[in-house]
Amino acid sequence: MFESLSDKLDVTFKKLRGQAHLTEDNVKDALREVRLTLLEADVNFLVVKQFVKAVRERAMGSEVLESLTPAQQFIKIVNEELVALMGGDAVGLDFNAAPPVVIMMVGLQGSGKTTSSGKLALSLKKNKRKPLLVPVDVYRPAAIDQLQSLGRQIDVPVYPSEDTQDPVKISRLALEMAKQQGYDTVIIDTAGRLQIDEKLMAELEKIKAAVKAHEILLVADAMTGQEAVNIAKTFNDTLDITGVVLTKLDGDARGGAALSIKAVTGKPIKFVGEGEKLSALDIFHPDRMASRILGMGDMLTLIEKAQEGVDQKKAEELARKLRKNEFSLDDFRSQLQHIKKLGSIGGIMKMIPGMGKLKDKLGDEALDDKELVKIEAIINSMTDKERRDHRLINGSRRKRIAKGSGSTVQDVNRLLKNFLDMKKMMKKFNKMGPKGMKRMMGQLGA
Repeated sequence: MFESLSDKLDVTFKKLRGQAHLTEDNVKDALREVRLTLLEADVNFLVVKQFVKAVRERAMGSEVLESLTPAQQFIKIVNEELVALMGGDAVGLDFNAAPPVVIMMVGLQGSGKTTSSGKLALSLKKNKRKPLLVPVDVYRPAAIDQLQSLGRQIDVPVYPSEDTQDPVKISRLALEMAKQQGYDTVIIDTAGRLQIDEKLMAELEKIKAAVKAHEILLVADAMTGQEAVNIAKTFNDTLDITGVVLTKLDGDARGGAALSIKAVTGKPIKFVGEGEKLSALDIFHPDRMASRILGMGDMLTLIEKAQEGVDQKKAEELARKLRKNEFSLDDFRSQLQHIKKLGSIGGIMKMIPGMGKLKDKLGDEALDDKELVKIEAIINSMTDKERRDHRLINGSRRKRIAKGSGSTVQDVNRLLKNFLDMKKMMKKFNKMGPKGMKRMMGQLGA
């Protein structure tokens, strides 16, 4: 989403490199570029004006640290101001109230409310809470069925609403059911419209009053850019929302909504949705997002994603195999399956410092998630013995594997070569030990 913004900011920062000091002239030139870049990214005009002013005051009022170049000092200031612009700290849900805590999901039709409700329920369930999903969109065809389907997928109960019922009455009855049956969180998936209207807002206000909602989360589509900010302001003026869920952050929008919402509404972005999977809902961390915008990656989020659902016994067994050089194609397939759960290859690379630039050199084909599917198909076409011992795979076996996986012999050869290269690399890492690894990372500038 922030690819264009990141690239243009990088060009601006490069112009400052090699200069001995930050001066009024080079800061002015850099800020002009930053201003244009943010406006092109669809950031609110007044937000850009205030941001540029804050950076200018700090850049001209600060002493350049001896260990930093002017460009590094300027980037540091821009980074800190971006973090402040997006809210400073991550803001989670408020669970201080006595259960059941009521969360209203509001927004326009098509913003992703229902899917986000399911994602949020799954996230809360993983954190040992007991959520109840409540569909009150009685207007959109199959809206209730959609939430019930999501509930079955994640094994979260859904209140049995009917499209002939009044949304406010459904909300009251669902809250009573939650109290009686011990649910500590009630997530109400409200109706939306194609555009904001008085009838919609009046209904939402009635539901809010009826259930005394503790959290009102606006679900906004990041792809709509600046319009998402305008929608957030209108919903906030009427309902006093507590936060925003920004969806489709993995799309090709320019990023203006993420950078403008907090400044315009005063309300934080609490969650972001990146991807279609029901697990693809993350707490919004302004500092991590600023790092991604500036091309510094987001290793913390990547580590958290990698740790989700890790089987400790399997991890220990894999470590043992690596030590003894017993890593097989079966193990390789297992690791590929785990990578697929983390998200798209391009998305993962953007979280690794420096890798965002490398993806341009690799090309789209190398970042195509279909390649992972092809590799897995090739390994699946092997026999158990072949997966355990790749040395068995001779010329005739390669032809059979290629035919069975719908690929070519060249594809099979490439996979085996990459697998052997990876085994060699792992063997080297294993011989290095902790000190050797630390020395190598230091040489890489990590």
